[in-house]
Amino acid sequence: MDALEALHTRVSVGRLGGEPPSGDVLEQICRAALRAPDHAMLRPWRFLRIAGEGRERLGDLFVEATRHDEPEASQAALNKAAGKPLRAPMIIVAIARKQPHDKVPEVEQVISAGAAVQNMLIACHALGVGAMWRTGGMAYHAIVEQGLGLDVGESIVGFLYAGEIEGRIKPVPELAVGDYFAEWPA
Repeated sequence: MDALEALHTRVSVGRLGGEPPSGDVLEQICRAALRAPDHAMLRPWRFLRIAGEGRERLGDLFVEATRHDEPEASQAALNKAAGKPLRAPMIIVAIARKQPHDKVPEVEQVISAGAAVQNMLIACHALGVGAMWRTGGMAYHAIVEQGLGLDVGESIVGFLYAGEIEGRIKPVPELAVGDYFAEWPA
């Protein structure tokens, strides 16, 4: 698949299963992240790959965070929190590593980390791996950040769920370029 086809046809895949990406496929996905735009070459990102039992440990963090926020949470709510990381065989946690810099504001560093996630999404699609970028409250929760070992100045940009595509992929409507782009001055 060429680059433009990958960009034009990528969609999020919600139903993932099978084995996690590995070997050369995983290497290519990870290498794609490292080609994201990066003002001043700060490398303002790092990633945690979570598979196997690690997903259950992440689920435990989600349960702990849920209990913290809702001490009276139902067992169903706790089970739901525990099950979120089990929706795919692998999760890559994308972390923005914001650092002081006189020419690169923090927002650019977070956007760069986000671009790294987008590169991984495109690489997954090009390689036939299903993927979805998820966030939600757990991405911004102090208990989850602490449990994953984030340092001061770091924040989670998202959870990239990856695995084999299960079921059919929802068609995404074609968008008209003219609805979003205009010439300036008009």
